[in-house]
Amino acid sequence: HVQLVESGGGSVQAGGSLRLSCAASGYTFSRSSVGWFRQAPGKKREGVAAIDRDGHTSYADSVKGRFTISKDNAKNTLYLQMNSLRPEDTTTYYCASGGGGSCLSVDEYNYWGQGTQVTVS
Repeated sequence: HVQLVESGGGSVQAGGSLRLSCAASGYTFSRSSVGWFRQAPGKKREGVAAIDRDGHTSYADSVKGRFTISKDNAKNTLYLQMNSLRPEDTTTYYCASGGGGSCLSVDEYNYWGQGTQVTVS
């Protein structure tokens, strides 16, 4: 079955960096679009960054220039390099897999990980 497992979250001071990873299994990772989303308590889940099967990327305006999404098809792993972190980036981050290009819409993704917490102080 499809499984997505995030790692790399943690606590960091403002201006610092973290790299999130998402290990995928149970499907053809290289043929799918994958993305990172985040959701704060009481708020809707929002798209952060996405990458399609051809490597085309999309970013939310709030993270452009600070976050970089990438993937390693040989390792079936998705990454999110987060630099210049801000307190408002604090929340739970989820990876997801779908088929809708480098889309940031939650509705385009079928499979989700359990999330990893990022705290910026």
